[in-house]
Amino acid sequence: MNYILYDGNVRTALLPLTYTKPVAALRIGILTIREKWEHYLKTTTSIHTEVYLEAKFPLVEKPENVRINASFLPNKSLVDQVKNLSANQAIVYGEEIIAFYAAAKQPVDFDTYEKVHCEEDPLQIRHVYDLFSLNARVLKDDFALLTAGKSSQPIPEGVRCVNKEQIFIEEGAQVLFSTLNAADGPIYIGRDALVMEGALIRGPFSLGERSLVKMGAKIYGATTVGPYSKVGGEINNSVIAGNSNKGHEGFLGNSVLGEWCNIGADSNNSNLKNNYSEVRLWHYGSEKFDKTGLQFCGLIMGDHSKCAINTMFNTGTVVGVSANIYGSNFPRNFIPSFSWGGAAGFSTYQLEKALETAEEVYNRRGLKLDAVEKNILKQVFEHSKKYR
Repeated sequence: MNYILYDGNVRTALLPLTYTKPVAALRIGILTIREKWEHYLKTTTSIHTEVYLEAKFPLVEKPENVRINASFLPNKSLVDQVKNLSANQAIVYGEEIIAFYAAAKQPVDFDTYEKVHCEEDPLQIRHVYDLFSLNARVLKDDFALLTAGKSSQPIPEGVRCVNKEQIFIEEGAQVLFSTLNAADGPIYIGRDALVMEGALIRGPFSLGERSLVKMGAKIYGATTVGPYSKVGGEINNSVIAGNSNKGHEGFLGNSVLGEWCNIGADSNNSNLKNNYSEVRLWHYGSEKFDKTGLQFCGLIMGDHSKCAINTMFNTGTVVGVSANIYGSNFPRNFIPSFSWGGAAGFSTYQLEKALETAEEVYNRRGLKLDAVEKNILKQVFEHSKKYR
């Protein structure tokens, strides 16, 4: 069977993270949503997303397909139901369609479909803050999925650990004279990653391939550091998608960073209001600050955004794509994509300059910012213009 992951009706709620990628490419736990489905299905998938993202995430359609709403995370029961779908059947949860059988290029009329109810409550990503709020549960599930039937590399001499059965170190990874406490959740150290001396890590925690935890870092669960990233200072219950750096002192808590982000030295975000009240967060659908139901909510930052040293982010701040933030005092708590400035005010970060910076970032890692990536950023520049 050919499986296709589609964005569903939550894409707007997941902006700015989904400006540059489909819902299926978001990371929560150890893996991206697409990687989770492919592990469970034991096959590749393709993605149906916005037209301007199709060159990077092409759709593969065959005569017979099962389309899966990518905002739903897989589990064994749900995957079994998906594999057993036949013509004119759809799996539903309440009013939501999780997956359905579809012939290529044929219109779909769900009124004619047999509705198969989901056998157990599925986990769905509906809001950007779900990525850190649900991270503990998902990280534990991913840990079990990835380590089943496998053996960890030995925990090196000099590393102090608690509950070592819940610590897994992939091939090529190094952990040097650090403390790993897996009492509250597993710790996963990815292939060729490095944990430097004196790091203090509490699970649930995941460190991606070739990522680095710097000396003396203090990391609380549930935290995910995606591949090719560098972290230091203090981090609590945050998700860093990959290819991003928060390499210095400063606090990041209850937050999500996209890819190709950089947090300057001694930068901090607030994750709790002084009056302990509920945090409101900018929502691209309602175009206002909506209630989250959360007391703890920090920084949401889209791909390619950066902040200078000593930047201060207020509770519940949303930063778009390719923003460049600097200066003293707190900037406003919604910073549109391609903004340049800080608390004193913002101007437009001109597209040509933003692309030059992105090219330099790629070059430092031996990569090339190709025409496909440039076009995505150009499209985001246009789509986000009304907010600047």
